[in-house]
Amino acid sequence: MFGLKEDWSLDVNERYFTLDDYCGAEPRWCSGCGDPGILTAVHKVCRDAQLLPEKTVAVSGIGCSSRLPHYMSTYGFHGLHGRALPVACGIKSRRPDLDIWVATGDGDCFSIGAAHWVHALRYNMDMTVLVFDNGIYGLTKKQTSPTTPQDFPTNTHPSGALLPPLNPLTVTLGVTNISFVAQIVDWNAPLLYETIKAAHAHRGMSFVRIVQRCPIYVESISKDIQDDPGKLLLLNHPDGIHVPEGVERLFENHQEHDPSDLSRARELVQDTSRIPIGLLYRNPDAQRYDEMTRIGMEMTEQEKLDGLNEALDKFAI
Repeated sequence: MFGLKEDWSLDVNERYFTLDDYCGAEPRWCSGCGDPGILTAVHKVCRDAQLLPEKTVAVSGIGCSSRLPHYMSTYGFHGLHGRALPVACGIKSRRPDLDIWVATGDGDCFSIGAAHWVHALRYNMDMTVLVFDNGIYGLTKKQTSPTTPQDFPTNTHPSGALLPPLNPLTVTLGVTNISFVAQIVDWNAPLLYETIKAAHAHRGMSFVRIVQRCPIYVESISKDIQDDPGKLLLLNHPDGIHVPEGVERLFENHQEHDPSDLSRARELVQDTSRIPIGLLYRNPDAQRYDEMTRIGMEMTEQEKLDGLNEALDKFAI
């Protein structure tokens, strides 16, 4: 064709999705909450990856974070308290073709859902898990959660939380067969997007802990971190999270960290004087349970029938 550029192509997507194709109901989180920023990042990752909305599923448990499926124009499952991960694993095991997103919180995941959290990490099924960690039970109005700072007063502990908070990253990095562990803050939008983007691109269970603002009940916790950038430690590495231009200037402390070094990742999260931001650990070779559960799912009807008859003959009396 006259005037047609050599690198021009008619090979385009039959369907192109915009942000509106992923936006569901209007969010009803509190003003100043960090959750809308996380939701926006998820919408953008879905748009940029051009995920089929009908092949995408958002799963959640109970809590402020777990409203996310209502704000996604995809399939969704708003489950029971602490049960987001077993539901997500069940969906993935029977429908490995679906793109699974899990939204959970510090109470939902680390308290009533703790056993599911540990085993889901070990299963390493291909899904993106976002933990909205604000250090409080926000939806039920300020009860102590597993990550509430010690001595912080709550409705259940008016004189302050009695025990030191759980460190979810030391637990996560101690579980066998983990494959992707990252940490980010909700108020750094460019880095939040890049972290969730990298988590979604990873094949296996991507676990992202997001330090999230709750301006209603625990404003002082996140505000203290925001007012003192020295409390954060930005992790840099060619195999880590891409740091957009200009973002590095927002961090006083930088450190190169090889995400394949599990021992060093554990050391970083044990140091509570600073919060490491970025990719802590990645193992692309970790075994995936969903690859095992799909064995036999593509058998023909005759192959299934032959297998059933063989099993009946074996156990026939």
